[in-house]
Amino acid sequence: MEPRVLVLLAAYNGMGWIAEQVDSILAQAGVSVSILISVDQSNDGTEAWVDALCQRDSRVKCLAHGQKFGGAARNFFRLVNESPTEDVDFFSFADQDDIWLPDKLSMAAQMLHSVGADGYSGNVTAFWPYGRESVIVKSQRQVDYDHLFEAAGPGCTYVFSRHLFLALQRHISQHFSEVQGVTLHDWYCYAYSRAHGFKWVIDAEPYMRYRQHGGNQVGVNSGSKAFRKRIAQVFDGWWLNQAALIARLVGVSSDPFVLRWIGLGRFDLLRLACSAWKCRRRVRDKIVFGAFCLVLAVVRQKK
Repeated sequence: MEPRVLVLLAAYNGMGWIAEQVDSILAQAGVSVSILISVDQSNDGTEAWVDALCQRDSRVKCLAHGQKFGGAARNFFRLVNESPTEDVDFFSFADQDDIWLPDKLSMAAQMLHSVGADGYSGNVTAFWPYGRESVIVKSQRQVDYDHLFEAAGPGCTYVFSRHLFLALQRHISQHFSEVQGVTLHDWYCYAYSRAHGFKWVIDAEPYMRYRQHGGNQVGVNSGSKAFRKRIAQVFDGWWLNQAALIARLVGVSSDPFVLRWIGLGRFDLLRLACSAWKCRRRVRDKIVFGAFCLVLAVVRQKK
C-alpha cells in the first residue's frame, strides 16, 4: 500500500502562486496524498479559492477561515494542533508558493524508512522571477546543538513520521499559548525533535523548487540585505532570546551546555562563542556565529 501523507499548507494572500503549488502536491507519485489548508486572513480571494478547491477535490480540506496570525509560524502551529491524525503515515509542511517535484514525498518516505529516522528535511533549488536558480545546501553534518540555533532547512521540506508528529502535536497542544512567541516554526519543530531524541535526516538531493519573491517571509537569507537583517536580529536580542525561549519550551533549559549561556551575560557569550563549532552546521556559519557572540559580548560590556 502506498504511504499516506497529509500535507499541512499555510496560506496568506496566495492567489499568485497557490494553484501551481497545490497542483504539484496533488500530483505526487508513489504516495496517497491529502492536504489540510489554513488561510491567514487575506484580501485577495485566497479563502474563496480554497473553498472552491475543497468542493471539487475530496483530497483537500481546510480549517475555518477568519483568523489573523500575522506570520507563518502561528499558522503552522495551528495546523499541527488541529490536524487529524487517523489513517496517516507521514505529515509534511508546505508553503503556498513553491513547486514540488513529483517524487518529493515518496523519496522522503523512503529515506526515513531506510535510515530509521523520524524527521526529514532537504536541500532546495531556489529560483527567482528573472531566471536565476541556485541549490540551497542545508545538508551539512548535524552537530550537538545546531537545533538550538537554526532550523534543519526550509520548513517546506519537512516530513515527519507518524510517531514524531503525534509527539509534536501533543507538545504543541500543551504549550499552545507559549509557542505563539516563537517566530520560526521550522526551527522550533527541529529543536523539539532533536531535543527529544528523534533521529533527523537532511537529504542532499533537492526535490522542490523554492520560489523567491518580494512576499517571502524568510526566503534563502542570501545577499547583503539578508546579512544586515541577521546582524540587526543579533544586536536587538531577538536571536538569543528566541534560542533561550525554544530551549525552555522544548525542555532542555537545564542541560549543562544551555545553563552556561542562558543568562546571556558577557562571560556566557564568550563561552558560547568558544562553542560555535557545535552550534551551527556550516563552517562559515560557525565562524559568523562565534564572531557575533564575541562582538555582542563586547557591546554589552560597554553598556
